[in-house]
Amino acid sequence: MKRNILVLFGPPGIGKGTVGKALSEKLNLPLISAGDLLRSEVKENSDIGKKASAFMNAGSLVPDELVFEALKKRITSSDAKEGFLLDGFPRNLAQADLLDCVLDSQDHYLVLNLTGSDTVLIERLSQRRICAACGAIYHLINMPPRSEGVCDTCGGLLTQRNDDSPDVIAHRLEIFRKETEPVIGRYRKAGTLRTVKADATLSETMAQIAEIVGGN
Repeated sequence: MKRNILVLFGPPGIGKGTVGKALSEKLNLPLISAGDLLRSEVKENSDIGKKASAFMNAGSLVPDELVFEALKKRITSSDAKEGFLLDGFPRNLAQADLLDCVLDSQDHYLVLNLTGSDTVLIERLSQRRICAACGAIYHLINMPPRSEGVCDTCGGLLTQRNDDSPDVIAHRLEIFRKETEPVIGRYRKAGTLRTVKADATLSETMAQIAEIVGGN
């Protein structure tokens, strides 16, 4: 059976999660996040989860092969038989090689490369605030709390993560581009890469994607 597989690629702050959710609802395909996938396996205390937990608890990256095992398990679910969206995988050439192992020649496979200016990305991420008590996430522009600096849910103090400061964000973006450029180059050469300017509104981003997906 031909599957519709879309990979969401892009830097921190570009809105992959938001775009992925909207696209999932529009296409009726599951959105599979590599991070959520591992957390789910850990919560279920599965064999994969137990192995992944050991790395996560030690503050280490979970090996590509283990992430891929979780992914292979997930895409065999009934809701993914017609296709799926991927967020957070692949992030390097080794993961791209692994992903090739589960692709069929009949699959319709595209990589949507979401791009945006550093100025917009830094502004988006630096406006994020997190409740120190319950972990609720806010955005000072898009989803502000009812009272400044106070969590709507529990009344806890809203704080800014150290890695959400402008200087740290700029460094994160630089690292992301250096690490992922080989993957972008690979898919560009293969003809499966489509670039989407995603630093405007969600509706504008989705309009671009609709043209790409509709026109293959």
